[in-house]
Amino acid sequence: MVGVVHAQRIELGAGSWLEWWPSFFAGEERPSADALAAELPLRADTFTMFGRTVPVPRLISWHGDPGCRYRYSSQTYEPAPWTPGLARVRDELAARTGLAFNAVLANYYRDGRDSVGWHSDDERELGPARDDIAIASVSLGATRRFEMRHRANGDRRTFELEDGSLLLMRGATQQHWRHALPKTAAVVGPRLNLTFRIIARGACR
Repeated sequence: MVGVVHAQRIELGAGSWLEWWPSFFAGEERPSADALAAELPLRADTFTMFGRTVPVPRLISWHGDPGCRYRYSSQTYEPAPWTPGLARVRDELAARTGLAFNAVLANYYRDGRDSVGWHSDDERELGPARDDIAIASVSLGATRRFEMRHRANGDRRTFELEDGSLLLMRGATQQHWRHALPKTAAVVGPRLNLTFRIIARGACR
């Protein structure tokens, strides 16, 4: 699955940085978004906003080591087992980043109407350390725009996440920055986004 060997490191200041591989997976070794999505128990979900229950504008699936549950948006997700495809991507990430990810949130964007709003992945159980939350975002399928915005000064970063790319957020990025994948009026095909995380072992029970 080897693409570009080395990442581009992007310093964001205050102990925050990104590692950017435009083609982490390349050529025939690139995982197929359709084949990998077919392995997953993707489902529609809802969340509560201002007292109303609204649909999540994408399909999701949470996987991980036994006991590595995840809590966000007032929901608790129990991990489904690793599928063969997810395990292969996880192992490649570990080999090339040195990070032992033990869980992944799969987001399936069916078209340009599916999106995710501004947020940070800063839940207390995430690591490998409280001052270094590692979120590895693997993109498969259609290209979508990923936006980042600094919480205090409004500084912005934008990436076009293409098929086979990896954006790894590190350090204090989740403390100081928010990110989003906005809707688009352009005609775009499906995209499978795999956001690998490290759940603290004490939280996996």
